[in-house]
Amino acid sequence: MTPSATSSQRAEAPGGRLAGLVSHGWLAAIVFAYLYLFPYFPRISSANELPRVYLVKAIVEDQTFAIDRGVATWGTTVDVSPSGGHLYSNKAPGSSLLAVPAYAIVRAIAGEPALAPSVWICRVFGGILPMLGFVWLLWGFLARFAPEPAVRRVVLLGYALGSLAMTYSMLFYSHQLGAICIASAWIVALDVADGRRGLAAMAVAGLLAGAAPLVDYQAVFAGLPVASHVVVRLVRGRVAVLPALAVAALATAVPIAVLLGYHAACFGSPWRTGYDASTTFAVYHQHGFLGLTELRGEALWGALMRRDNGLFALSPWWLIALPGLVTLWLGRERGTALVGAAVIAIYVLFISSINFWRGGWEVGPRYITAMLPFLLPAVAAQLQAWRVRPFWFGLAAGLTGVGVVVYVLATATFPYWPDYFQHPLYEITFRLLRDNLVGPSLGSALGIAGIAGIAPVLAVVAAALGAAVWRSAGARSLALAVGVAGAVLLGYGWIHHGGPRADAGYRYVHAAVVDL
Repeated sequence: MTPSATSSQRAEAPGGRLAGLVSHGWLAAIVFAYLYLFPYFPRISSANELPRVYLVKAIVEDQTFAIDRGVATWGTTVDVSPSGGHLYSNKAPGSSLLAVPAYAIVRAIAGEPALAPSVWICRVFGGILPMLGFVWLLWGFLARFAPEPAVRRVVLLGYALGSLAMTYSMLFYSHQLGAICIASAWIVALDVADGRRGLAAMAVAGLLAGAAPLVDYQAVFAGLPVASHVVVRLVRGRVAVLPALAVAALATAVPIAVLLGYHAACFGSPWRTGYDASTTFAVYHQHGFLGLTELRGEALWGALMRRDNGLFALSPWWLIALPGLVTLWLGRERGTALVGAAVIAIYVLFISSINFWRGGWEVGPRYITAMLPFLLPAVAAQLQAWRVRPFWFGLAAGLTGVGVVVYVLATATFPYWPDYFQHPLYEITFRLLRDNLVGPSLGSALGIAGIAGIAPVLAVVAAALGAAVWRSAGARSLALAVGVAGAVLLGYGWIHHGGPRADAGYRYVHAAVVDL
């Protein structure tokens, strides 16, 4: 009996409906974590989020793109750009535009929301709900690489709860939304090429592709390999290529036109962005193309490996994608493997060449967030191959567990690691927990302080990931995964951390968490 047959027979057995509900517990865990936690700290005046929120309020309240009133009322940040006697967000406007309808409805019913509820509305409708929809889209897409549902659960729990995707879905940043747009465009277009969707879906793919730079300029870098792959697949399929491409191109032009119009209205030219107008970041953008100058070994190491912010240090399970690309290639998914490899190369070169690669306060190298969805097929294919090898699956699941611990706990405490900390996992996250301090959540809203307030999220996430690993490869793999995750996290503690600078920085973080 094959694993797939076993899963389908379970669903058809008596009580199958209940089993079906249980089988989607992984998704319920993601929803619960995303909606339970609300890491909001007024004291820090979040530089990335506030200008976006101000723009939402300006559009609805004042029918303008200028955020003068928001700055005057709640204060400025470094991400505000002056132009033509007014102040504007220096960000691409897509995430704010997406949140406008929900904000307008709330405003029409209850009047103008205060700043904190405004941030919550923007986060939910501009980040969390799109991410939940994307996870469901990925569930179907990854089936071709990991037919066993339990394996896909491990992959998607790792992605949604153990990577940059969690932090930047739950904060009102644009990086994850840009990743969602460009990756969803790829998935939908491939469905058209495979005959799973009709020509109208190419319009959806085009809109999503065009929306990627409208949301986050850096998401456009994935466009070339995505477009190349889609064209090749359309040619090989039974789809009329020219009509499909024409529909996609026309749809892509719509959000691009919106972006160029926004630039012209705010900064005087369709080609002048908020970064060009910024007085804070002009020193960076005046060098090279968009701040791209020369390759830096420090940036490559810092973005991928360093303990304070490295992709593989904070989410080591992404290493699974490297052998996974080989597995895809050998499994006749060469186009998908090439897209993954090309996107990796593009974003690694990008982050290594940009002169402000560190990106300020962050939990992981957020400028390469758009790269990550394109690695998921490789991760899924490799975990599917390792499912019959308990040691390797347990090792991979343990690395996934490290990412989940890092990102769930960072998000639940203080997901804005200042760039002057050398080991923020221990110097901020674990130290806050030691002091029984966490960020706002449903628990704290109900009067449950400290770790007890986030305990429901920790329990639900641990149960969901543990169940997914157990159902994928059995108890031995689960036990090994727990051991590997614990060993890695404890091993991180042996790396030097602390000192006067970390203590001074922690006092600021402590005050921000306490002063709510």
